[in-house]
Amino acid sequence: MTTLKVHNIESAPEGSKPLLEKSLKTNGMIPGLHGVLAGAPGLLEAYQTIHKLFSQSSFNKEELTVVWQTINVEHECHYCVPAHTAIANMMKVDPALSEALRNGTAMPTEQLQALHDFTLQLVRNRGHVTPEELQAFYAVGYGEQQVLEVILGLSQKVISNYTNHIANTAVDAPFQKFAWSKEAVQS
Repeated sequence: MTTLKVHNIESAPEGSKPLLEKSLKTNGMIPGLHGVLAGAPGLLEAYQTIHKLFSQSSFNKEELTVVWQTINVEHECHYCVPAHTAIANMMKVDPALSEALRNGTAMPTEQLQALHDFTLQLVRNRGHVTPEELQAFYAVGYGEQQVLEVILGLSQKVISNYTNHIANTAVDAPFQKFAWSKEAVQS
């Protein structure tokens, strides 16, 4: 099992210190993921910037949750699934949606199912989608902007999921009650 250093403001490289201060101010704590990302200031800055941009995309809070959690679950991220369950709760997303995403069950609406399916296709096929898959996504009201915004969300999740896999980032205390593993879902 590998681990990477989890930085605090004092131990972080100079370029990461203001970014960790921003995390502390925004979150009331420095999430473990941010502490790990701080080892490469550009990566932490990229993650924070992409998170902000994706959060301000055309997607509403349910759609943001679908994209984030679809990717987190597909990547089997032990850290991000619980973290985004807590984030969804803070955003007042229906807990039933979070549970469906965590457990791999059907989405509550046709549009959210299409978003989930398209996101999975994008992840599983490394960006290769068929004209039919695109058409199914467009048929429920999404367009080219949303195709590109899913890619933006995927960019954010690749940074966090892959980092957490390598770092074996400990799940932060506020997220521990939402612990998740693929094995638990399958049993």
